[in-house]
Amino acid sequence: MTVRDVVLPLPEDLYVRLEQTARATRQSLTDLLLRSVRAGSPPDWSQAPAEFQPDLAALDRLGDDALWRVARSQRSEADAARLHDLLAKNAADALTAAERLELDEQVAQADRLMLRKAHAAALLQWRGHAVPPFERL
Repeated sequence: MTVRDVVLPLPEDLYVRLEQTARATRQSLTDLLLRSVRAGSPPDWSQAPAEFQPDLAALDRLGDDALWRVARSQRSEADAARLHDLLAKNAADALTAAERLELDEQVAQADRLMLRKAHAAALLQWRGHAVPPFERL
């Protein structure tokens, strides 16, 4: 991993607090600062499955209004009903080969939507918005 040095002026009170915390937790100031920056950074999409990463990366560039639309988006009632039917047939081991492919696609679409909603909500929260629990989005 490439490492870059950054010079960052800190107010004295913040520096003292961070230095004291580093000593108290027996870690270097650098390690403490890195943890703090990571914890305070925007949500990371790089650990998501590769097929979803472009969708999640694109959300980082959206404005708040567009992120709210993504966070509140839902599958159509028809798509949700079809997925429910396919899952029921799958549980009964009654899917045709074509339905198996359709189920796989429906599940991938549902996963993509769930990840997009979660990432949009995390970005909104990081940007300072109060984001309600998902059941209300």
